[in-house]
Amino acid sequence: MKESFFQVVSVAEFTKLLATFPKAPVQERELSAAFGMSLAETITSRDDLPQAHRSSVDGYAVRAADTFGASESNPAYLDLAFAVEIQNPSDISLEPGHCAKITTGGCLPPEADAVVMVEQTQELGSDTIEIRKSLSPWDNVMLRGEDVQAGENVLAPGTRLDGARIGLLAALGYSRVLVHRHVTLGIISTGDEVVGIDEPVRPGLVRDVNSHTLSALAVAAGAKALRLGLVEDNLEALTAALKRGLEDCDVVIISGGSSVGTRDHTLEAMQSIPGSRILAHGIAMSPGKPTILAAAADKAVLGLPGQVASAQVVMQVLVMPFLAHLGGHERPFAIGPTASVPAKLNRNVASRQGRTDFIRVSLEQDAQNQLWATPVLGKSGLLKTLLQAHGLMEIPENQEGMTAGSQVMIRPLI
Repeated sequence: MKESFFQVVSVAEFTKLLATFPKAPVQERELSAAFGMSLAETITSRDDLPQAHRSSVDGYAVRAADTFGASESNPAYLDLAFAVEIQNPSDISLEPGHCAKITTGGCLPPEADAVVMVEQTQELGSDTIEIRKSLSPWDNVMLRGEDVQAGENVLAPGTRLDGARIGLLAALGYSRVLVHRHVTLGIISTGDEVVGIDEPVRPGLVRDVNSHTLSALAVAAGAKALRLGLVEDNLEALTAALKRGLEDCDVVIISGGSSVGTRDHTLEAMQSIPGSRILAHGIAMSPGKPTILAAAADKAVLGLPGQVASAQVVMQVLVMPFLAHLGGHERPFAIGPTASVPAKLNRNVASRQGRTDFIRVSLEQDAQNQLWATPVLGKSGLLKTLLQAHGLMEIPENQEGMTAGSQVMIRPLI
């Protein structure tokens, strides 16, 4: 029997260790290729958005004062002066008692300060428009600079570029941006009993689940995933696979072999890498205690439990935020109300002090719109406990269980 876990740390301490690894290098990318990446520069608006007062509806640009008191039973009547071409803003001032036909996005002519929706009007011949709605100044108008003002800092370093932010950059004329490059995660699956997913299985063998689920979660965290194959329970073979992985990847995960049994070689393989340092061997958490963290130069090597459910919990709680950190994301380890869902616990849950427990729960909303969290019962190694769960409830290490009716925060599972 090998020695027991010799460097167990808390979840908070493990997170601090992860945060010491440097972020990925900065590169310039085409905007079209930057989705999901994190900014490495401050984005300052070059223009007002919009650049002029624009209509937010199809209708007629008017002077709001000309419509005061107008209604279905007491309409106002305005002379149609001209139509605004969306691509050619008019420089003709709108005279009192007149209106101009305008489409959504069209620039208001000078002196116009509101737009009446076409549904609230009626054409009376070709020159007169009946207005059935009283307007206030700037009704149905997007004001110049209302979205963004020229010179305004609109995006900070560390901002993840989602669809909305890609759209903002395009609107501001940024065709290229500085971002942190994608992080590459390599995954090694270990175990004499593990076979490929296309292979037939018999009692004693299991298909390789972890490399596929961990790869999918890595991509969800904004990283690239590289499956490095299956390795038998052999120290030399595992060490060779780890060395190859460190050549091509920023982070390498070894799935399985992280505990202290005679067939667990992950720790020794990590120690065999020249210059490597073991930073943690065990985390005071459940599930996921047999997790290892090592540093090989400025790259991280993680040993995750081979048990499927445990590996996925560690991946979602710790590794995905770590990948986001390496990718340059702002405050990736901060899990607060914006990332979690409030709920009430509907039964007592026991836990042990001195470790952080992550309880799988399902969520259900009652007739009063109260969200209730129900612990998912079943043996921890069963896949169905993850399939039935909507999220994880965290019980802090200094707390001994939680009682029914407690307000809890649920971390959604991906």
